Amino acid sequence: MIPAFIVFAYLLLVLYIGIFAFRRGRAGSAEEYFLAGRSLGPAVFLLSLFGTNMTAFTILGSAGHAFANGIVTFSLMASASAFVIPLTLFFIGTRLWALGKRHGFMTPVQMFRDRWECGHIGTVIFVVQAALLVPYIIIGVMGGGTALRGISGGFVPFWLGGAIVAIVVMSYVFFGGMRGTAFVNTFQTVLFLTFGAIALVVIGRGMGGFPAAMESLLGSPSTASLLTRERISPWYYFSYTFIPLSTIAFPHIAIFCLTAKRMVQFKRTVIVYPICLLAIWLPCVFLGVAANSLRDVPKIEQKLEARAAMAALPPTASPEERAALRRQAAGDDVVLVMLERFAPLWLAGILGAGIMAAVMASDSQILALSTMFTEDVFTFYGGTARFGESVQIQTGRLFVVLLTILAYVIALRAPQGIFDLAVQYAFSGYSALSPLLVAALFWRRSTKWGALAVTLWVAFAVTYTSQVPGALAWYGLLPVVPMTLISCGLMVVVSLVTPPPSAATVGRYL
Repeated sequence: MIPAFIVFAYLLLVLYIGIFAFRRGRAGSAEEYFLAGRSLGPAVFLLSLFGTNMTAFTILGSAGHAFANGIVTFSLMASASAFVIPLTLFFIGTRLWALGKRHGFMTPVQMFRDRWECGHIGTVIFVVQAALLVPYIIIGVMGGGTALRGISGGFVPFWLGGAIVAIVVMSYVFFGGMRGTAFVNTFQTVLFLTFGAIALVVIGRGMGGFPAAMESLLGSPSTASLLTRERISPWYYFSYTFIPLSTIAFPHIAIFCLTAKRMVQFKRTVIVYPICLLAIWLPCVFLGVAANSLRDVPKIEQKLEARAAMAALPPTASPEERAALRRQAAGDDVVLVMLERFAPLWLAGILGAGIMAAVMASDSQILALSTMFTEDVFTFYGGTARFGESVQIQTGRLFVVLLTILAYVIALRAPQGIFDLAVQYAFSGYSALSPLLVAALFWRRSTKWGALAVTLWVAFAVTYTSQVPGALAWYGLLPVVPMTLISCGLMVVVSLVTPPPSAATVGRYL
């Protein structure tokens, strides 16, 4: 329990930072609570923006995917993201910041309503965006349960670990708002970037050196393909270039772009973001691949046996049998298993805290949904005008509590792994919604009906692909590709056959 006690101490420290931060702002101001008064400095903005996008998906999900698919995981996500995300921050993030500053927007839906002169269509966009962001919050709870169970050697069960993380995140978001969330994310980003490198060195030494592990994998016909792209088809590989489009479309990232004090802060972020991406993804992917060589570790061996059993299943095997083997073979916890095996207890606890730092990045998603609900529903339908800003903030806090409880309950029943859950729902859905931002910011002729068509299509496509395995996976592509291309087509076609907003409205944007 020594590592677990260290992690618990870390959680208390995070709780203090998040709750203490709210004292630095203007109490009672909605803009202060939800956007930190649009006053975050360069370092906090950079580190918290990066940290809020590095979740359990990055630390645990990437290692688990690399454990099953090999070194190609780095190229699938990290390399594509290093190109696409900085470009979207530069071209779209800066424009969002400028418009938010000029017109007082606090959410993307507020901008869509004003840009396309629509009311209830904005509410539809809110509902779809909220539904797609919930899986990302669930991933944070799943990651917390998985991490604490692994760090404590199974003493803390999954349900309790998820509950502890959910309560800690909910508490500092509830009290600290955006400023508390940003301060916590800054601290956590420094932590997991530092300890990711330390974990790589410590585990590498414990394994007898990574060169020996790689030679072992290369020498076995069953694992040699992990060091190549053989397990991933070219079209499937190409599909992942669409996934990073989701980043700027995520409400928590778009809202975070509004918190910068000056636009020049985006310049440093665009330059440094790919370097930070390399620093966190490389250790996680490399450790996930190297775990395949640990045949003398019982927990790893059990996963490898389950993977082999899955490959040998006959076509007539039941879905329940396949799901059971898939859970046994899942590699979301391989880094935790390696820490338990090769790191001293005290160091395992410190490194475990670094892992928890990334796992807990669901705080920004929770705050974003709270901001959207209070601004796009409560305020839009007259709540703030009738009851005032203080009631608006309390409504946002109540929404934080209800959302956290919902995410926790769903996380206990989620059948998929962290990586698959993120790609299928959050990333694919928001990538397909990215044409909304592009059209609103750069195309004069775009209309509210085009936006509605895109939103309804994405809602249908995500629901359809979740119910029908293999749906929209044309020619070996991930569903995200046809989903995004059809969204672009719908925006263009429907906008061209429907009346545009007034020239005065368009002129204020373009």
